[in-house]
Amino acid sequence: MKDWKSAEDILDFAIDNEQQAVDFYRELAAKATKPEVRDLFEEYALEEVGHKTKLEAVKAGGTLKPIEGKVVDLKLGDYLVDIEANPNLDYQSALVIAMKREKAAFRLYSKLATRLDGELRELFLRLAQEEAKHKLRFEIEYDDHILTEN
Repeated sequence: MKDWKSAEDILDFAIDNEQQAVDFYRELAAKATKPEVRDLFEEYALEEVGHKTKLEAVKAGGTLKPIEGKVVDLKLGDYLVDIEANPNLDYQSALVIAMKREKAAFRLYSKLATRLDGELRELFLRLAQEEAKHKLRFEIEYDDHILTEN
């Protein structure tokens, strides 16, 4: 992992990472040919915008509420094959991509938290939990709409 010189460097990295996620989901939404997939990716993009906004607020001197417990991990995404993003994704493939991306974000923020102390450590633990919540939501959606149909 990269060596940062300051807490501000770490926040800048995380803000950039969230912007990349926003761009990724918006690009997929713009290319999607199926309305339900386009709507799903647009929703993901908005959630990532929310994360970026929280990070920017902390960088500007704001604070966040404490973490409210751990999120359950159904681990569905752990057993699914990686899928390449393309304009003709079906809903199942879109959910798989989202699960894997949220898992990667969870791992990133968890790893960053181990390198920090105090309020910044809490910030990244909180962001990791938010990513875990997103992954759980996508896993439940997958279970409800994909696994039950097959």
